[in-house]
Amino acid sequence: MAGGSQHNPATLSGGGRRKAVIFVVLIGCVSLFADMTYEGGRSIAGPFLGTLGASAVVVSVVAGLGEFLGYGVRYFSGRAADRRGRYWPIMLTGYVVNLLSVPLLALAGAWPVAVMLLIAERVGRAIRSPIRSAMLSHAASRTGAGWGLGYSRSFAVLLLPALASLAVLAAAWLLYPDPRGLEVRTPRAELSAWSGFGRTFRVYTLAAALAGAGFVDFALAAFHLTRTGIMPPAGIPLLYALAMGTEGIAALVLGRLLDRVGGGVAPAGIGVAAMATPLLFLGGIPAAVIGAALWGVGTATQDTIFHALLAGHVPQDRRATAYGLFDALRGTAWLLGSVALGVLYTVGPVALVAMSLMLQLAAIPVLTSIRRGSTWSAGSL
Repeated sequence: MAGGSQHNPATLSGGGRRKAVIFVVLIGCVSLFADMTYEGGRSIAGPFLGTLGASAVVVSVVAGLGEFLGYGVRYFSGRAADRRGRYWPIMLTGYVVNLLSVPLLALAGAWPVAVMLLIAERVGRAIRSPIRSAMLSHAASRTGAGWGLGYSRSFAVLLLPALASLAVLAAAWLLYPDPRGLEVRTPRAELSAWSGFGRTFRVYTLAAALAGAGFVDFALAAFHLTRTGIMPPAGIPLLYALAMGTEGIAALVLGRLLDRVGGGVAPAGIGVAAMATPLLFLGGIPAAVIGAALWGVGTATQDTIFHALLAGHVPQDRRATAYGLFDALRGTAWLLGSVALGVLYTVGPVALVAMSLMLQLAAIPVLTSIRRGSTWSAGSL
């Protein structure tokens, strides 16, 4: 495995593997409660902005800007964590901002205020995300990379899972003060940021940028479904819950396939996820339900599978930086794509769907180009 361990996780000591599994479970619990908070808020963000007077273009641009900052800041937080070795304080700060911004939306009386809080939530997620990914990648060297990785009242209720997430995170910090010790040691490599991470890193980043640029944010999809009367407002959280449930299942399934058959699951996941856009924007309720499920496959592919693939190409002492750089570039593409898709939505849903499909499907040949220099096997990644 380039830049990673040469050991088979199955042959590692039971004690080390057991500790790694416990750590993954703890961080998984943190993510569970965190997802209940910010994903619960994200599910109704588009219609919520609409009730405050925001247009479709505003909703799309805000979603794109949030993702841009939500990914762009990751490079700086990841780099700071690698340089200072202070993973936990930085990650805790990110979780506090990420989680507490959501219940504060209950107090937003105008869409500019809501926009500020939604962006703050994305920035908080950005601060903690590359560090969380790097921590999990250390443990995943022992478990397998794929396996490891009213509106106002609705926002106010989300304070409870936010506090639960922070409590579990504090417990994980006390039990595992230095998660880097979980990883099977690999040689230290001195690499520059972009060119030094290698061709495969650059190809994955380009593919993720194309997929992200064409991936319609759920906020715009929810705005469309409620604005056209296809889905009642009360049905949007259920639709998003379906998407998140599918994401969780897809992350496990695709992760297992990644460990067994290699990175070929990434283009397959992108191809399946690309079909979400026409279903969400051109069909009725049954199509929207299927589209939401496929949208969840897309988020699993982009967040879980790409990060698992990158873990095998970046040395552990630079991993938070690499994840941060990867997400920063992907976030830039996401912002540009969201602006374009928001404008195209004013032209018509068909124009939006055409652009979305073109960008996402363009990522597939980029990914398959890796085969020229790689077997795509899990061990080689």
